[in-house]
Amino acid sequence: MSEKRGRLAAYWERQLERLEEVERKRALRLPGWRTRKRRRTLSVLVVAGDLLLISGAVFFKTAPDLVFLVGWFGGSLLAGGAHYLLRILTGKMSGGFSTRLDEREREWRHRATFVSYQVLVALMVVAVFYALIVSGTEDGGGRGAMMGAALLVTGTTLAAVILGWSLPDDDPEDFQDFEEVSPT
Repeated sequence: MSEKRGRLAAYWERQLERLEEVERKRALRLPGWRTRKRRRTLSVLVVAGDLLLISGAVFFKTAPDLVFLVGWFGGSLLAGGAHYLLRILTGKMSGGFSTRLDEREREWRHRATFVSYQVLVALMVVAVFYALIVSGTEDGGGRGAMMGAALLVTGTTLAAVILGWSLPDDDPEDFQDFEEVSPT
């Protein structure tokens, strides 16, 4: 039993070292963008992309194909790209597991994930009711699935949006230890 615990502890140590390396690389990306103004701009772009995605789901099979394509794929690209950049700019806080968070950062992350979880649950209820409403229509199953997917994507991007909107500007001293260890 203790041998198994030892292997498990070694595994977790390797995982923590790997996450530390990922955080170190991420912290050095986009240094000029690490302002509240940039994060808020990206947060607005994520929300706009999510709304485009939802509108694409609404118009699935009921509007011309171009309307659906612009809404669905345009929203996916806009929300996905902005969300990717926003996760970089929110740094180690947006990750799921980090040993480098202080108490204040941990509290912000917990609040953001709690709020986004509550909103995600509400969005899934909306998706179920939407699917029930359109179930009797032509292509109702597809329309319900598209809306469920759009609302799921919207709910999963909210934690980064909340953090991006509410975090203050980064302190340059927070990145000194990353720069010192960096091989560049």
